[in-house]
Amino acid sequence: MPYERAAPAPNLVPIAFRAGGFLPRRIPFMAGATFAAALGLWWTATSLGWVSDLALPPPAGVLAAFSEMITNGMLVKHMAASLQRLLIGFALGGSFGIAVGFAIGLSSIARSSALPLVSALFPIPKIALLPLFILWLGIGEVSKVATIAFGVFSPMVIATFGGVDSVDRGLIRMAQSFGVPRWTIIRRIVLPGAMPAILSGARISASIAIILLTAAEMIGAQYGIGAMVLASGNLMRTEQLVAGVLVLSALGFSVSQGIGLAEKRLLRWR
Repeated sequence: MPYERAAPAPNLVPIAFRAGGFLPRRIPFMAGATFAAALGLWWTATSLGWVSDLALPPPAGVLAAFSEMITNGMLVKHMAASLQRLLIGFALGGSFGIAVGFAIGLSSIARSSALPLVSALFPIPKIALLPLFILWLGIGEVSKVATIAFGVFSPMVIATFGGVDSVDRGLIRMAQSFGVPRWTIIRRIVLPGAMPAILSGARISASIAIILLTAAEMIGAQYGIGAMVLASGNLMRTEQLVAGVLVLSALGFSVSQGIGLAEKRLLRWR
């Protein structure tokens, strides 16, 4: 049988990779360009007289007010009071919320008893409870911290319970079939599986905590960013008022960035 030469292979066309899995990618300088555009629009609107200085002060006036507050030490005093309330309230509400959320997700008794109660408390505007907390706990720091903690508690319970409930039950059954202890299953399977939902709940709860912090300080506080904003508005010092609002915005952005770093560290397995 004569030797037959194999036919040459056709020209291969490379196929683009299509399995990105909706993985987000960072676009360099996009965030800076967005902030620069907003600042440029603000400067243009105030320079050309589109809005009055009383309604929206120019960036230079806000920067001068910000520099004055740093120089006389008022900004540090207000920030220290706000950060203390925010950290304590968020830590208390978040830790209790995670604990109750895990109990609801893992225990039938807790799910039957606590979940309806949490669902009933969740829609209540938490700032409406501040006068009640003041009657119970006084007008000092405890009532403000309790308002923040109570506002953080409900969303953290819902997020944690949802994360625990969405863990693959096949993994849990497989671990149980191999005789893995219950606490090890919770620590090695349930907790990592619920962590994305917990961190998402923490991001939402942090925003709620900052809103409640500002409202609580406006109602009854001598120091704090909310108290500073309210006093500046009453005195029509719009430069200082806008500076305080920008500080709150920077605080929220910093908290969001911190949670984002925690997500990168704790969710590396994804």
